[in-house]
Amino acid sequence: MQLADIGPEAIDLVIFDCDGVLIDSEVLSATVLIEAAAALGIDFDMDYVRRHFLGRSFPTVAATIRADYGRALPQGFEASYRETLLERFETDLRTTRGIEAVLTALDRPACVATSSSPPRVARSLEITGLARHFGPRVFTASQVARGKPAPDLFLFAAAKMGAAPERSLVIEDSRPGLAAARAAGMVTMLYGGGSHSAGGDMDLPPGVIALDSWADFPPALLRAARGSAA
Repeated sequence: MQLADIGPEAIDLVIFDCDGVLIDSEVLSATVLIEAAAALGIDFDMDYVRRHFLGRSFPTVAATIRADYGRALPQGFEASYRETLLERFETDLRTTRGIEAVLTALDRPACVATSSSPPRVARSLEITGLARHFGPRVFTASQVARGKPAPDLFLFAAAKMGAAPERSLVIEDSRPGLAAARAAGMVTMLYGGGSHSAGGDMDLPPGVIALDSWADFPPALLRAARGSAA
């Protein structure tokens, strides 16, 4: 399936990942994590974060660091990291360019499904003004047994929203997220417009639709575009 193949009758629900899709947060998150780990003598760069951490829950991040560096993160590291990150979000967090127009014009139900913690996603959406588009329709990995790349979170979100998986569109920016969406049997789209995607080398998996800019979002799913064409 290509962008042009998505008609108004094909999709009942749009599921957005949050970090890197709705909000341009991944570089901020990576920078704070890299700095916090470096203070412990654990050194990695943005490329390592991109390959191993994007789309993952923090327990998976901690387990990866322990496996690759032979170091367990100390007690309190996660809380300190999250506190520092939220402070950075208050001043530096922005939406991805063009997402506000898409959410305003979207003419079918939408929700968020993210690996972020509930407090982080809630504050992120508040800071950026996107919370009004979703209300309580925000689901996190803390609500399911297995996080991405397992399909649990997306299937949970679709069930809560009353949508069939095969009629749900997932928009993701990470390998684990794409794998989760495909395992859930959902229409899967890679959003590559976040600042962290610059210089990335992600190969497009079979069947995944590429979306480099919100300006190219399928017009069949937008109220304003369909109305202007009528």
